[in-house]
Amino acid sequence: MTSIRETITNVCSDNADVKKNLAKISAEIKRYQEKTKIYIERNYEQFLPNLTTNELLLNEGEKLVREVDDLLQKIENEDKQHLASANEEIQQYQDELKEISLGLKTTYKILKIDELFQCLEEEKSRQEFLIVKDIVGKLKNLIMDPKDKIFPRLLCYKNIKIKYHFEYEMLLHNLKEYFEQLVELKEKSFENTKSITLKISKDENKLNDVAVALFSAKYNASKMCEFLFKNVFHPIITKTVSLDFNDDCSEEYVELLLSYNITEPNTDLPLRVNYKTVFENITAVLTCLSYINVQISDTVSVMNVFAEHLKVKVLDILINDCLMYAIPKSVDEMRESTLQEDVIKFSKVLSDMYLINETNDKELIKFTESVGTLFRKRFTTKILHDTVDILRKDLHDMILVAEKNTPSELERDPFLFPKCMVSKSSLELISVMKNVIEEAFASKEEKSERLSVISSIIEQYMIEVPRYHEKMLNMIPQQTALFYNNCMYLAHWLTKTCEKDIQGFQILAQSLQSLGNEYFSNQVKSQHSQLHDILKDFDLTDAVSDIGIGPQKITRQCLRQLELLKNVWQKILPETFYNKQVSGLLNDFFNEIIRNIMKIEDISTSLSHELVEIIGIIEDRAPRVFEDKKEVFQVKSWMKLMQLKMILGASLLDITEQWSEGKGPLTLNFKAEEIKHLIRALFQNTTRRANALALII
Repeated sequence: MTSIRETITNVCSDNADVKKNLAKISAEIKRYQEKTKIYIERNYEQFLPNLTTNELLLNEGEKLVREVDDLLQKIENEDKQHLASANEEIQQYQDELKEISLGLKTTYKILKIDELFQCLEEEKSRQEFLIVKDIVGKLKNLIMDPKDKIFPRLLCYKNIKIKYHFEYEMLLHNLKEYFEQLVELKEKSFENTKSITLKISKDENKLNDVAVALFSAKYNASKMCEFLFKNVFHPIITKTVSLDFNDDCSEEYVELLLSYNITEPNTDLPLRVNYKTVFENITAVLTCLSYINVQISDTVSVMNVFAEHLKVKVLDILINDCLMYAIPKSVDEMRESTLQEDVIKFSKVLSDMYLINETNDKELIKFTESVGTLFRKRFTTKILHDTVDILRKDLHDMILVAEKNTPSELERDPFLFPKCMVSKSSLELISVMKNVIEEAFASKEEKSERLSVISSIIEQYMIEVPRYHEKMLNMIPQQTALFYNNCMYLAHWLTKTCEKDIQGFQILAQSLQSLGNEYFSNQVKSQHSQLHDILKDFDLTDAVSDIGIGPQKITRQCLRQLELLKNVWQKILPETFYNKQVSGLLNDFFNEIIRNIMKIEDISTSLSHELVEIIGIIEDRAPRVFEDKKEVFQVKSWMKLMQLKMILGASLLDITEQWSEGKGPLTLNFKAEEIKHLIRALFQNTTRRANALALII
């Protein structure tokens, strides 16, 4: 074949032969392209590889490309003046030569691609994965060149592209398969348990080549990371596991064995793993995975790739399903806790092992900063939760308080709390609030927040106890008495605490007192109502000579009612308060008896004896409702009732002497008209009665 350079010489020396020689050059290129076309068709359409032909054509093509480039450069630069006189037809052939040159380069590219495919097969057979990856990369650059507008239009392009994609997928498949031989992830499930095995080769050279090739080829690690998250990280954070990691078990590989129960525990509350154990287990897993932490590029390692898939989910369950439950529940636990320091250290471990980026991934650090706030919320929530349990305890489970504070002691110091019974739950509640108060003063910054817990507890008490014990408080006097004492005791404690300058507690104390008084007043009203219901049949207006057993029976029933109250109130209520409340009931009862007797217009001797007998029953039994019987004299209507008894059995002379012209003892409880009415009812209309009536003024 005549060399192109010789043709150039002829072109440059003889203008007449330019047309002929340029045509000859074009013909040479076209013949070369035709041979290449036949070769490519056999390889990429008929799939009949011919290594020798490829090498010959590649060499020939390389020579043609180089010489055509030289020719064009020569024409463009050195011989531009010499060819200036060439006619337009010569210029046309020059343009045609440029166009044919583009086709020649495309032909050469195809042969170069073919050569790379053949090299690829050789390197694959030797398992030179890095070289294979590099060849595949070169193929991609040649085949997917966005600047090349000619190659994609050729018939062979589609098959070449398909072959490239096939080789790329095969490369990924082979790399992945070989990688999985070096890095084994296995799971085995049994009826109640699951076991996981991580086995990683210690052959650094093989791991390096395979990992770099695999991850450089844009390997999708999501499936592997999903396995690690689902079967390794999630269980060791949320379950009790058995983990064994030994990097000295073999010279060929490191191995991590993990097993755990897959059935849910038969309990309302799931078991929480100690966060320190979780940290140790995660560190062991990351240490195992570090054996495959190959540097893929200057800035990316295998663990960086894993981190992109794992860190968000791992940190999420680590914080929400583990660390949140590690927040202390009590003040003592908080003082002794090293949670914040431990999390900061562990965050550094995760950073050193490339699971997180110390600069960007601040989730664990933010958690440590919020531990104080989270603790206070949990502390408050737990206290309020525990408070509900306390408030719902039986009120009648009671205990004596202020045993030494007798009425005489209270006279000397009215600020003392009186001796009485309170529910044990009230003492528990105060114990809880004391702990909160003490902690509040231990930390000035948290003072207002902690003290608001006290307010919440008291407010909860005033709502929950009446609601939960509603029926008992309304129906059973003992429960009402205890609730009254409880409210007063809590209010007294708050009032004492107010001395420590805690705002708002005085208002709470007053609210408690009002609540206790309200419920006890309602109970007292109920007792008054019951007495009146019993006494409604105590009607003596129609009595003449005999009232029968009815009035006595009613009287005894009222006294029995009061004695029952004594049994449930006397040992519970403060003595002074008890005396006051029972005195009120007795006074009401006495007044009703007196009123009914005073309504009788005519009292016979036999009737007066019966009335005296009724009052005698009261005189005998009423004082017994007090611990000190003399307390009955504090009942306002007691002396009036006793004087009425005296009048019913007295003579006219006795009555007038007791009146003593408005200066005698009867004047303390009776009006003149009342005495006159009794004289008229008891005595017949005689001169003596008239004289006696005249003395009652």
